[in-house]
Amino acid sequence: MEKKAVDFEFVETVSQRQELLVRLGELKNQPSAQMIALQTAQQIYGYLPIEVLQVIAKELQVPLEKLYSTATFYSQFTFVPKGEYTISVCMGTACYVKGAGNILDSYETTLKIRAGKTSTDRKFTLESCRCIGACGLAPVLTVNEEVYGRLTKKKGDKVLASYQKIALEGNK
Repeated sequence: MEKKAVDFEFVETVSQRQELLVRLGELKNQPSAQMIALQTAQQIYGYLPIEVLQVIAKELQVPLEKLYSTATFYSQFTFVPKGEYTISVCMGTACYVKGAGNILDSYETTLKIRAGKTSTDRKFTLESCRCIGACGLAPVLTVNEEVYGRLTKKKGDKVLASYQKIALEGNK
């Protein structure tokens, strides 16, 4: 089964919208409301779709452009849904020199997605990052919060295979 990266249709549950509106109601007239609202929305939805940004702008009476500007400035925010497993391959100098590019290429081939994309089944998001601060363990990657270091392409492939197995078992 081939996995392709596609644009995802925004789907919202009633409970998500209700939670967002309650939380935004608590934030009205607070000076730090914009950042907290963006963080809250991302926590509820997993990302910041334009439909949610429009709700925040309306409820907090903040221009949509200002919200977007803030969300694009901070790397913690994302405008695309993430997979169940977010894989970040460090491409900092130490990791790159020690073969991180080969690992990233292998993951792109295996998952059939490019870095920065999410698989259609929303199981995997593949990212490249500049540095995760573990240069002594180069090359390094993370899967969600788990760090894997001193990798070779073969060891990296084993890490990915273990998560693919877990994801497959979760579908049964």
